[in-house]
Amino acid sequence: MHGDGQWGVPGYTAVRELGAGAAGRVVLARRDYDGVEVAVKYLSDELRSDVGFVARFRHEARVLATLQSAYHARLIDYVESGQGAAIIMELINGVSLRELIRSEGPTGPEAALTVLKGSLKGLASAHAVGVVHRDFKPENVMVQGDGTSKLVDFGIAVRTGQGASPAGTPPYMAPEQWSGTPAGPATDVYAATVVFFECLTGSRPFRAANLAALARQHQSAAPPVGDVPEHLRGLVERGLAKDPAARPSSAEVFLTELEAVAAGAYGPDWEERGRRRLAALAGMLVLFFPTGLDEPAETGTTVVETRFRDPSRLLRTLPAKLAAGATAAVVLAAAIVLLVNAAEDKPVLQAQVTRITPATTEPGAPEPAMTEEEPAPSPAETSQTPEPTPSTPTATAGDTAPPAPPSSRPATR
Repeated sequence: MHGDGQWGVPGYTAVRELGAGAAGRVVLARRDYDGVEVAVKYLSDELRSDVGFVARFRHEARVLATLQSAYHARLIDYVESGQGAAIIMELINGVSLRELIRSEGPTGPEAALTVLKGSLKGLASAHAVGVVHRDFKPENVMVQGDGTSKLVDFGIAVRTGQGASPAGTPPYMAPEQWSGTPAGPATDVYAATVVFFECLTGSRPFRAANLAALARQHQSAAPPVGDVPEHLRGLVERGLAKDPAARPSSAEVFLTELEAVAAGAYGPDWEERGRRRLAALAGMLVLFFPTGLDEPAETGTTVVETRFRDPSRLLRTLPAKLAAGATAAVVLAAAIVLLVNAAEDKPVLQAQVTRITPATTEPGAPEPAMTEEEPAPSPAETSQTPEPTPSTPTATAGDTAPPAPPSSRPATR
């Protein structure tokens, strides 16, 4: 048991909570016998009596066990007993792409291409074993301190050709998801292209006041590519094709197209520059990282070079300023640290541990996922925004522990 009376996985010591939601919580923990840090995703006590949620939780563990790639969070173990259920997984030491876009806006084309490439590699490993993610969005892409990224949260993933009931996060759902057609690799390609568009422009291609209008846009409106760099418009239009057959057939196929276009438009070093840009952006959000940077991270951009030798020293020396005409109020506290990019005219970044889910569809706002229990409206219907489905928070952070197969049967702990 944890100090707060909640059940904890035997053999692991909880360090602190990384996030919590209606369906559970994610805890940073340390494995007792070797000190390796991991992320433990617990199913909430309230949902352990719900057979559907327990089955979905087990299914996520089984899916993670089939994936062997450096581009997604790997499963270490699954434990289930009369006291609780938990997925133990690799800790990804980074920040979500959602937080990065919310803080910095568009990433720039090379960084957008780089994060899309990493995401497509993660999706390709899933597609290779017949798994479709179905909920690809910025919240489920983690950017690490070195600029690389990993895909997380396979909570509503299904086998290719399954999942006829509408499910996903509405702003990223492909046309076939709205109509209840079984999901395939091209479904993930569509969602990845929406995220790519958001990295390039800072906003989603389709926005509407209600789900019925949003469904119509995804099913019939042409993507507004006017703000997309000219060399990349073809990629966006192909990835957002309404007919799945007109899109790249899988993440692997789309990845091949991306690399050819990127090299032609930005030269052979585009990925290295993009990675450095992402590392610089992630470094500005170091307070969101579950743990401190393990080694000095050297990053740079095409304009200036940024070196992070000691994050705590960085926070002591960087000036913090408040907008809105304040004369110079500076507050340093353990809960809030204000950072400002002094070289650019950027919004103030406020790093806090409190998470909120906005009720609006403003750019950069996280969206709740719909699951099979929540049918999507047809375009002809006039609907209101549904209540958010309970979902467990994303596991985040860094040191990779050796993976172990999930327990074949519930533990009697």
